[in-house]
Amino acid sequence: MDALQVLVNVLEMVLLAYFGFASIYVFVFALAGIFNVRKKRNIFSKQRRFAVLIPGYKEDNVIVEVARRALEQSYPETLFDVVVIADSFQALTLQKLRKLPIELVEVSFEKSTKSKALNKAMAIIGDAFDVALVLDADNVMEFDFIERINEAFNKGYKVVQGHRMAKNTNTSMAILDAISEEVNNHIFRKGHRVLGFSSALIGSGMAFDYHFFKSTMAEVNAVGGFDKELELKLLRDRNQIEYLHEALVLDEKVQKSEVFANQRKRWLSAQFVYFRRFAISGLRELVFRGNVDFADKVYQMISPPRILLLGIVAMITGFYFLNDNFFEPSIFVVPSWSWYMSLTLVILAFLLAIPRKFYILSTAKAIFTLPKAFMVMFLSLFKLKGANKKFIHTQHGTVNAQ
Repeated sequence: MDALQVLVNVLEMVLLAYFGFASIYVFVFALAGIFNVRKKRNIFSKQRRFAVLIPGYKEDNVIVEVARRALEQSYPETLFDVVVIADSFQALTLQKLRKLPIELVEVSFEKSTKSKALNKAMAIIGDAFDVALVLDADNVMEFDFIERINEAFNKGYKVVQGHRMAKNTNTSMAILDAISEEVNNHIFRKGHRVLGFSSALIGSGMAFDYHFFKSTMAEVNAVGGFDKELELKLLRDRNQIEYLHEALVLDEKVQKSEVFANQRKRWLSAQFVYFRRFAISGLRELVFRGNVDFADKVYQMISPPRILLLGIVAMITGFYFLNDNFFEPSIFVVPSWSWYMSLTLVILAFLLAIPRKFYILSTAKAIFTLPKAFMVMFLSLFKLKGANKKFIHTQHGTVNAQ
């Protein structure tokens, strides 16, 4: 056996181990996600005081309407304060915000980050709150969102993730982004909770015990992906994260491929950074303390994004199919059926995870955009250097026609 064949055989086994395990992983949790989470009984009966924290950077297009909508809750208005954290807003926008019954905190940093804005705001508004509820500057809560979050805290949870879903599906890219969000909700939030694991955080629509959040965030200094650093630290300390599938918050989906590329580059960079930082401690926690929740989260940092998983497994499977049917003899040692099985599991995972409401004609049209989305994600892998050291802003509020 020559050196080239040995190298090829080692490479194909590594690829199967990485993508094959990822295929099994997403299928198991996608299957679990079709069941309901066992509900805990209330151990408290209390209405807590909420600080609804809305950090925004140059979000003049959306922030006034978002702040106004945040005030429209079924929860008693005396028990929640809407706090808009304004970084680099226009004077006219600030003037409009001051007319609303909200608390406006103006901040300015040499290098803006979400974690800096949140920490500064909490230092200013004080400690007269029980729950910190974090939204993005484009998020709109459903009427009963705070009420549902409060009920989860009455069950004893200290960290709760709501169900973030698409506000818009007006372009093919927005549809794909909306589907991606729901697939992740199904696998990494609902499916995980069904099997007893913690939900993944998503960066907004999430709530924390206020004092716990304030002290924990003081140790978070992330430029990008602050929610990843936060949940890794939470799970390392064995703090379970609840997911409320019925607590809805609307989130604007990206409408252009270049915005999609910037957003995914930021996310991928953050994942790799935190995997390198927590890989050793994740293994140590698993082996010596049995902290499966934390180890699972560390694995998620290095697992392939769903679009890349589907695309790469499909391409490798196609390559093995061509090799089986058109080339003799083969130098491969990994059997083709293993890749056929991997692709089947990934496809089944997607079919289980995609909500029925997306099985419509516009989704079929959006499927033709999938190769473009795959290429954007794939090329982003080669542009990650330094992406987590600078703030990459996603512009909201510009609506494009289908």
